[in-house]
Amino acid sequence: MRLSIFILLIIQLFVSCKTTKEVTKEVAEEVIADPAPAENVVLETEPEPFTTEANYTKKEVYIPMRDGTQLFTAIYTPKDISASNTYPILMQRTCYSIRPYGETEFRRQVGPSETAMKEKYIFVYQDVRGRWMSEGQYTNMTPIVWPHGPTENVDESTDTYDTVEWLVNNVEHNNGKVGQWGISYPGFYATNAVIDAHPAMKAVSPQAPIGDFYFDDFHHNGAYTLSYWYVNNLFGIQKTEPVDTAWYSFPKVGTPDMYDFYLNHTPLSKLDEDFPEPNFFWDEIKSHPNYDEFWQKRGIIQHLKKDIRPAVMTVGGWYDAEDLYGPLMTYKTIEDNNPNTYNTIVMGPWSHGDWSRKKGRQAVSNVFFGEDINVNYQKDVEAKFFYHFLKGSGDGNTGLPDAYMFDSGKKVWSEFASWPPENTSSRRLSLKDSETASNWDSFTENSFSEFISDPKNPVPFRMDIKPMFIPRKYMADDQRQQSRRPDVLVFESAVLDRDITLAGPITADLFVSTTGSDMDWVVKIIDVYPNDHPDTEETQDHISMGGYQQLVRGEVFRGRYRNSFEKPEPFIPNQVANVNWQLQDVYHTFKKGHKLMIQIHSSWFPYVDMNPQTYVDNIFEAKESDYQKQTHRLYHSAQYDSNIEVTLLEDIEEEEEN
Repeated sequence: MRLSIFILLIIQLFVSCKTTKEVTKEVAEEVIADPAPAENVVLETEPEPFTTEANYTKKEVYIPMRDGTQLFTAIYTPKDISASNTYPILMQRTCYSIRPYGETEFRRQVGPSETAMKEKYIFVYQDVRGRWMSEGQYTNMTPIVWPHGPTENVDESTDTYDTVEWLVNNVEHNNGKVGQWGISYPGFYATNAVIDAHPAMKAVSPQAPIGDFYFDDFHHNGAYTLSYWYVNNLFGIQKTEPVDTAWYSFPKVGTPDMYDFYLNHTPLSKLDEDFPEPNFFWDEIKSHPNYDEFWQKRGIIQHLKKDIRPAVMTVGGWYDAEDLYGPLMTYKTIEDNNPNTYNTIVMGPWSHGDWSRKKGRQAVSNVFFGEDINVNYQKDVEAKFFYHFLKGSGDGNTGLPDAYMFDSGKKVWSEFASWPPENTSSRRLSLKDSETASNWDSFTENSFSEFISDPKNPVPFRMDIKPMFIPRKYMADDQRQQSRRPDVLVFESAVLDRDITLAGPITADLFVSTTGSDMDWVVKIIDVYPNDHPDTEETQDHISMGGYQQLVRGEVFRGRYRNSFEKPEPFIPNQVANVNWQLQDVYHTFKKGHKLMIQIHSSWFPYVDMNPQTYVDNIFEAKESDYQKQTHRLYHSAQYDSNIEVTLLEDIEEEEEN
């Protein structure tokens, strides 16, 4: 439902204040063409490729933990290691298998990048407790258990400590320094390495780390991330003995169209029919719909508030559909509570784990961000971090900024002394109907927009919806299809006459009502391109970048949790209520000639499950009759001032000119 709406962007109110001025550095690219060789000149032969097998030896061992459980570990050691040529240890712990198994079978690449592999470390890979070739019982997001004892209260932190203790005392010619990295779930295991850390653990890089399963991955602000149902068997079936092949299988859904599949499996209880065997994690999810002790004790962010001793470099992607909460909260919590810890963050134009890949052109969906962004990060940031703390002086003078952040609108890197930057200010974007009001005084008491939300026709989060986690492209997808629906409210600014940069958190503060007793709310921040914007080679055939509505940030909130994630409560039909929540940070410049759009709606399917819109204590137990069509209202009046609060970065260049 497109409304003739003006967003009160108070652009002219950028204030001059005492701030730390920080320098934006644009990444330049230089391409040098080699001259054609002269005739009869003998060209040098290509150097032999640097391979794991040619440069490393491999050994497989079981490392004992303090409770007697043994964890399967592969150790790749540089062939030129010696008493006079020692190397540090760089480790990854994973629940996803350290294949290939066998001491004559080698990984194509060891380490976080080809650069690190060529610089040479003793690379260690370990199957975590209860997974693949390791012994023990597997637990999702293993809770930290205090106090750690000599034989009891084991968790991923103690398993990391015990592994490091064994490695530094049993792997020949290591230099006594250890680092750890990991992406996604391995990022969570990397975060565990900084908690009650071993003295030898010097540098840790949690990358796209899971911070809390109630706010990343399996849930978003209380709504179940339905896209993850398909992979529950990956996390919810225990193996009975060490195995080197998968002991689980995925459901047979019979269609590539997951929108249709999930729509036909509403209510959620219908999904039980498609699991081939009992799944303990699915049962846990259904039994704990609220943020109770089960989820709270699995969150790792709360344990980062004191005594973090290793250097930390957290890495994430602005377009990470799976783990965006984790990296931002990991960095912020360490930064706010550990003033003496070396702590830095890197956020780039990446979907989940893109930074570890080698591709030259970096794009998400139809949006191209630049050449060689991944490789430049691997060489100039990640490799420098580990080299400094594991091979260099380790004094913290890495030459890296505290925050290395990519502006996804200007498509350039910036260096900041902190994140969010200090030279920012908050601005409220008030939702205002320009046909009925030109100033605050003319708002009427009952000014609102309304739409009908139908559980049988939910708003799709993208058009191409396949199984297996969340489609990574959706985070920068075109939103034109959604803006044409009658159940989507659209608020749009005029064409911008100058650049506007958002840098930091976004808060949605909505006043709403419903004819039902429960509802979800989705808020999306969108960059509307000019109609003459050119296409790129990433542009899909059915898409034009002219008028493209790029999703910059979106987040859902399950309304029953508006006062507490622990204690849900229904809405009173037709009574106004306040729903307030924070979206994840952005760093995006809306360029001159573009427009800023806000979309607001009440379903986002099947990214998250459909709210029945009739309050039931546990949505996983809702009946088909509970799913009812309801009318929702969003108020934008003087009394009920719905607004979106953003964090604006001051224009440094213009401020200096003045």
